[in-house]
Amino acid sequence: MKRTFFIVGPTATGKSELAADVACEIGAEIVSADAFQIYCGLNLLTAKPDFSTLAKAPHHLVGTTPLREEMNAEKYRRAASSAIDEIQSRGKLAIIVGGSGLYVKALTHGLAPLPESDPKLRERLNVMSLDKLHAQLADLDPEAAQKIDLKNRRRVVRAVEICLRTGKAVSEVVAEVGDSGQPGSTIPATGVFVFHDREELYARINQRVEAMFDNGVIEEVQAAGQVSATASQMIGFHEIRQLLNGEMSITQCVAAIQQATRRYAKRQLTWFRRQTNFSPLNLSLLTHNEAVNWILLRMRSEHRKVSGVPAKE
Repeated sequence: MKRTFFIVGPTATGKSELAADVACEIGAEIVSADAFQIYCGLNLLTAKPDFSTLAKAPHHLVGTTPLREEMNAEKYRRAASSAIDEIQSRGKLAIIVGGSGLYVKALTHGLAPLPESDPKLRERLNVMSLDKLHAQLADLDPEAAQKIDLKNRRRVVRAVEICLRTGKAVSEVVAEVGDSGQPGSTIPATGVFVFHDREELYARINQRVEAMFDNGVIEEVQAAGQVSATASQMIGFHEIRQLLNGEMSITQCVAAIQQATRRYAKRQLTWFRRQTNFSPLNLSLLTHNEAVNWILLRMRSEHRKVSGVPAKE
């Protein structure tokens, strides 16, 4: 069994700082599970941990991928599994930290073998309206149509593509993960799901976006150059490009990014509440140090379970 522990939750909860302090306390190493912090550059836009946080413990998969490179859950799974194996070879505990639900699930559940994208089919789907894509997905896979984020055009297109290329429902393809040869590479989903009360979380998001602009995120995006289709999905990237093109004011840009981030956080909350193996931890009720100590106690409790050592009365 891999010695790992997850600290997951929505954006702007302070996961990075918590994890760094926990890792520092026990000599662990951190593996990021953030779909955008894995990219080099755009540190402000992706809210990468600052230098003082990174210095507290070794971090893996933060700023390791060029902005021009496409990323997906399988590439991440391979890279993260390799990092975890390396950490464990040194007798260390790996703490997986992040809010990208699909990346976390790739580690805990593995991934079904999905078909490669077909350029001609993708071109045809890309010109369809979102309403028509919704209707087609509902015909092909009613279950997926109910679960998928129907505002995320890229995911809807991919779901329809999978159905058309395999002749099966997306849910059916995913259920065939046992045929992928990957279940042996999955790791136990032991950890904590951290969050704040909704109003506090939204206030933290709004403040963080304002701080990004104060610290130079506009200049950061302006200097980014060419980015991949995956990297361009970063929240705020398109909005700031629109600002630079004179298509919106800075006030409108800030407000749009705050709203998009709050919506993303809401989706993350829904995702992780379904991950019943993660113990919920409301950070609104604790100081930072109390939260660190709570997580350390949880980790020791899980270690006793794995080791077969009875917990102390």
